[in-house]
Amino acid sequence: MSDRQFSLPIRVYYQDTDAGGVVYHATHLNFLERARYEWLRELGYDVHGLLNTYKFQFMVRSLEIEYFKPAILDDLLDITVNVVDMGRSRITLAQEISCNRTPLVKATIHVVCVCTDTFKPIRIPTNLREKIETPT
Repeated sequence: MSDRQFSLPIRVYYQDTDAGGVVYHATHLNFLERARYEWLRELGYDVHGLLNTYKFQFMVRSLEIEYFKPAILDDLLDITVNVVDMGRSRITLAQEISCNRTPLVKATIHVVCVCTDTFKPIRIPTNLREKIETPT
């Protein structure tokens, strides 16, 4: 949908790994979420501001994830965020974790914009929608 691809480098630390020095499978979800937060920040929206000023947040509705190769201690990972589709209140994102341009994990994440008071879906604010749709 958008020509804009966001990328975040993340180093694998000891705390991210299991006893064998391999990134624990659930830790990948943390890396993906961190990249989504930084993607929003690049668009001009920090998560604290979304919650307190704009009174909305994005919640994961569903995700599909595939693991291809392990990430290991001290790897420098590249986590990407690409908008695939956007509806009235939802955004579909393609995310990838790679190391040295080798794909390790691919995920499709469906997030929904919700009101912080009711947790019911609301329309994605126009100004944010425009920033997402504007190519760099």
